[in-house]
Amino acid sequence: MRRKYSIKFKVQVAKHYLSRIEGADLTAKRFKIDHGTVRKWAEVYKAHGHEGFETSYHRFSAASKEAVVLDMWENHLSSRQVAAKYKIAPPTASKWERLYNSGGIDALRGNRKERPPMIKTIKITPKLPSTQSPSFNSEQEELEYLRAENAYLKKLPGLNSARKRIDAKEKAKIVNELRPYHALRLLLRVVGLPRSTFYYQLQISERPQPYMEEKKLILDIFHKHKGRYGYRRITATARKLGYWINHKTIQRLMHELNIASFVRRKKYQSYKGVHGKGVPNHIQRCSQASVPNQKWVTDVTEFNINGKKLYLSPILDLYNSEIISYELGDIPNLKMVDKMLGKAIEKLNTCEKPILHSDQGWQYQMIPFQENLKKHGITQSMSRKGNCLDNAVIENFFGILKTECFHGKQFVDIADLTREIHSYIHYYNYDRIKMKLGALSPVQYRTQS
Repeated sequence: MRRKYSIKFKVQVAKHYLSRIEGADLTAKRFKIDHGTVRKWAEVYKAHGHEGFETSYHRFSAASKEAVVLDMWENHLSSRQVAAKYKIAPPTASKWERLYNSGGIDALRGNRKERPPMIKTIKITPKLPSTQSPSFNSEQEELEYLRAENAYLKKLPGLNSARKRIDAKEKAKIVNELRPYHALRLLLRVVGLPRSTFYYQLQISERPQPYMEEKKLILDIFHKHKGRYGYRRITATARKLGYWINHKTIQRLMHELNIASFVRRKKYQSYKGVHGKGVPNHIQRCSQASVPNQKWVTDVTEFNINGKKLYLSPILDLYNSEIISYELGDIPNLKMVDKMLGKAIEKLNTCEKPILHSDQGWQYQMIPFQENLKKHGITQSMSRKGNCLDNAVIENFFGILKTECFHGKQFVDIADLTREIHSYIHYYNYDRIKMKLGALSPVQYRTQS
């Protein structure tokens, strides 16, 4: 329930604050009210004294509202200051400014019919109804009007044909383009735009647009990473470059620029039944590693180009999600997996004995593959059938890879795709930041540690 305060109390608060003994926050605590209310009462008291707190009701016409807004702009008054001056609520002043900004004095009129002013000395020119045919002083004037109207209608499809109603900003833009060829008064009459609104829209169009530098930065980052970064990674990258922009602002600006990161698809299955000896699960849903080359995960995924297939078999380190090694081939056979494993083993120090986890794909069940692991002291681990939780990290990598490198792109042949995958995996390891790694790439995170 809203509390009512006496005029005496409001004056006391305003005087205390204006005496500069205490600021708005301390004054608010002293009198147990909101600090915004303190400032509002102070502005009212400065403008009108104690009479400003007396209840009074005023009905403002559209012209009066326009005068309030123009006074606000010309004297650089805040909504609180102009509200105190005209005895209105600050939100009301802000609302009038917003309406006038979007549609001029017509927007201030609204749908409600205004009571005609009582002062007879004020001359009001009524707006011509759209259903009534315009009157002209001569045939020449009518001809010029029709030419201006025709020129205006030709401009509409080029501006935005999908939208039936255009706002004051777009109307002013068209009028300004046609001014060298047609009289301004006729153009404004054609589009139904007040002269004051037209000049105001011209004025604000000449102002520098907000966030221009930030938008350029967002586009540079977005295109540098070929559309692979969403607003979170763009935010992190911008902050590294010294631009401290809120992530919600980045998201809004990306929406205005009509750009968005790719959407992910899935998936190839390597399980073909039992082909060898199964092994226990040594990961047990603990997909984190404290040091590099402690826990590895692997799997095989499939690409299809015009009916021809390419298979990728990588090993990923759970410490930093880095691709340790990988192999590409047209058949997902044991030879491809062995080559991948050999490349990974070459990068191990003598003291490093990682766990290699996979699903129950047939390649990982083969005895030669398992013996090769034992020979180099690598512990094999497998998920049980139907449980992909421990392999989620490598599946996530496949989703990222296909989203950012494969889906939505045109490849000439398998060789073209192979080159792109080689390029992308290097980019993924060295340049693509991950938020869970503190906005570092996998290699940057490993070398930093």
